[in-house]
Amino acid sequence: MVIGVQMVPLNALVIPIYLLLDSVNQVDSLLGVIAYYLAVVLPFMVWTLRGFVHNIPPDLEEAAMVDGASRVGAFMRIVFPLVAPGLVATAIFGFIQAWNEYIIAYVLLSSSSKQTLTIWLASFTTQHGTDWGGLMAGATLTSLPVVVFFLLVQRRVTGGLTAGAVKG
Repeated sequence: MVIGVQMVPLNALVIPIYLLLDSVNQVDSLLGVIAYYLAVVLPFMVWTLRGFVHNIPPDLEEAAMVDGASRVGAFMRIVFPLVAPGLVATAIFGFIQAWNEYIIAYVLLSSSSKQTLTIWLASFTTQHGTDWGGLMAGATLTSLPVVVFFLLVQRRVTGGLTAGAVKG
């Protein structure tokens, strides 16, 4: 069923999503777009993170609790450090997936004060031509948050991408 749902492109769901959000008065509302992003990105993140959590043997947590740690202490000292690379890698994938989304934000947000950066970039192309200098400067500024976020967590990314690849 998961594979079947993934075969439907999200762009094919634009009209039903618009009608659904219109019925609850969330068109041209940041709350409606945030709810959509949560509904689309969160399942991907849970599915991705499940693989990282599944690779941690429960014996590690049990051994920490036998040694006197509470359940929360065992989680914070043993499980969380092992899951942290997976959390970072999943957060990066989810952030980039939501950041690069264009169609839904373009359809749902009509007020210029609520539009996302990708829609703002599209405003540099008009019927009279393209302002290439402004578009390139805007594209550079738009990519900066993703680059800065990646630079801050780059050490964890490699560990997150290779976690579980080698048992032992």
